[in-house]
Amino acid sequence: MRETTKSDLLDALRAIQDPDLHQDIVTLGFVTQHTVCDGIVKVTINLTTPACPVKDQMKQQAEQLLRALPGVTQVTVEMTAVAKAPATPRQIAPDIQHVVAVSSGKGGVGKSTVSVNLAVALAKTGAKVGLVDCDVYGPDIPMMMGLSGDVHQFAGKLLPKERHGVRTMSLGYFLPAEKPAVWRGPMVHKMIEQFISDVFWGPLDYLLVDMPPGTGDAQLSLAQVVPLSGAVLVTTPQAVSTFDVGKAIAMFKQVNVELLGIVENMSGYAIEGTVEGARAGTTVMLSAGGEPRRLTTDAQGRFATVVDVFGKGGADRLAAQHGCPVLGRVPLEPSIGTGGDAGDPITVSQPDSLIARTFQEIAGRLAQRIAIKSHHALPVLQ
Repeated sequence: MRETTKSDLLDALRAIQDPDLHQDIVTLGFVTQHTVCDGIVKVTINLTTPACPVKDQMKQQAEQLLRALPGVTQVTVEMTAVAKAPATPRQIAPDIQHVVAVSSGKGGVGKSTVSVNLAVALAKTGAKVGLVDCDVYGPDIPMMMGLSGDVHQFAGKLLPKERHGVRTMSLGYFLPAEKPAVWRGPMVHKMIEQFISDVFWGPLDYLLVDMPPGTGDAQLSLAQVVPLSGAVLVTTPQAVSTFDVGKAIAMFKQVNVELLGIVENMSGYAIEGTVEGARAGTTVMLSAGGEPRRLTTDAQGRFATVVDVFGKGGADRLAAQHGCPVLGRVPLEPSIGTGGDAGDPITVSQPDSLIARTFQEIAGRLAQRIAIKSHHALPVLQ
């Protein structure tokens, strides 16, 4: 029987396609190590993001393909990930691979909640993540991350405060709790510049920047200070929110910042219940949102519905209008606010909940969008 060679390993692994880049992992250069000796195979597959949602499937497929080769008795597949750097080297903060703005057109849409939970969700995948609070007039990140106290320095730079695997910096660490920041545009610009370049971030895969609402000085300053990998826009379904977010999208396009996607927050309120002893198909009359609803129970007597408190379909209309994807929809859930007030985001306090899984899925789609953008910006060596 012919022994399996290193070339055979690569030929087998060519059957694994990256679902987003539409090429096999060998051509993409993801296979960084492959050895075979006396039937023992060791392979390392390095993906473009630790948040790859198909990482486990790729590993399982690789193991099956390699075990099927003649003479192979043992297979070890190691999955690693390094976020690919932007095509143009960044002079400011060069150790940060991707800087992503999280913004909105208006306040009150839950932008900081989305920023915090996305940062934690990305960190849970093994990515090195930072979070900058650039909402000068409402720096909520310290409270939502459960952080406070003075900021220390090292080698002339500010040391970020870290919790839940996320390194953070915020104006909230420097101001007394009740003192507002009454700042003009130049001061906002200087703060953003310092929070990017004068903080000892260390190597980061992703730096999320929580922006103030609107299309003013902070957004323009960020785009001028550092090349952005893109922006995520947060909206609620209602028309007044999507109208303002449309302006924010136009602003980012004007300064040549790519829109990575839209997150629809407060996307309906789920109501669930159980009628004890009810058979399957039992009718339940419910008044929700001022309208009567006729529901039926399942075999366990359970019923469920979603009330569209703030309307429906706003993110879809924006996505169709501007040619970008909806990264996900986060329903209303009281525990989200409770966790944020306590400094434990729901991705930490209830990691197995539906809402936490939703944020994990959104983080995965965001990482995919960034990886696709980075891949298309650089040539792939054949």
